[in-house]
Amino acid sequence: MNGKTLLIIPTYDEKDNVGPIAAAVFAAAPEADVLFVDDDSPDGTGAVLDGMAARDPRVHVLHHGAKAGLGRAYVAGFKWGLERGYAHFFEMDADGSHDPKEIPAFLKAAENADLVLGTRYKGGIRVIDWPLNRLLLSMGAGVFVRLVTGLPVSDPTGGYKCYSAEVLRAIDLDKIVSNGYSFQMETTFTAWTKGFRIAEVPIVFLDRRVGYSKLSLGIAREAFCMVFRLAWRNRFRRRPRFARPAAPAASPANGG
Repeated sequence: MNGKTLLIIPTYDEKDNVGPIAAAVFAAAPEADVLFVDDDSPDGTGAVLDGMAARDPRVHVLHHGAKAGLGRAYVAGFKWGLERGYAHFFEMDADGSHDPKEIPAFLKAAENADLVLGTRYKGGIRVIDWPLNRLLLSMGAGVFVRLVTGLPVSDPTGGYKCYSAEVLRAIDLDKIVSNGYSFQMETTFTAWTKGFRIAEVPIVFLDRRVGYSKLSLGIAREAFCMVFRLAWRNRFRRRPRFARPAAPAASPANGG
């Protein structure tokens, strides 16, 4: 299993979405595996997932118990995958907002980066079916994060990401404290302060068509406070605290 790619998809009341998203993932990346982390969905998502896993060995299910939140679901999924030797770990929403057709572009970028972020805003705005107030809030949050922390990415709150196993081992998952959308900021910021290489690939974000959004005032409040906590954690430096060692130069081929 070493060297494989794992897509981690948290679920809560997503029974109508899990089949289509798995099919789309395997159409784009047939060699990848998918791990659904279900927070005891009351709509029966867990049972649907168990049936999918029984039919396809590429589908795995982690029943995570009572609803614990996005961040705890991803941490559980990352630990599950690290124990099994996966090399690349994707975060992806179950609702189709993240297009699986972009997976090859992420993996291509990952050849020269440790963490790859999908960006909705670099080089133009690529968000479909969002009301203007939500779009402005999302874009404004990105500007706010960059101004306060110095994190040099265009879409720090985005949730379509690809980590190397090295990043996940280095950021110490047990010390990641955020749980809502601020989880995205905290993991990216932690990787950046440790000197890992971060790349961004343009994506189109399509608002969900089935199910309901899990965004709440409490999640937004957590994200706002987390920005200042991250800045303090880095002592308000606007650069990484550590530099990663450069990769060794390739040795010249021996002459014949």
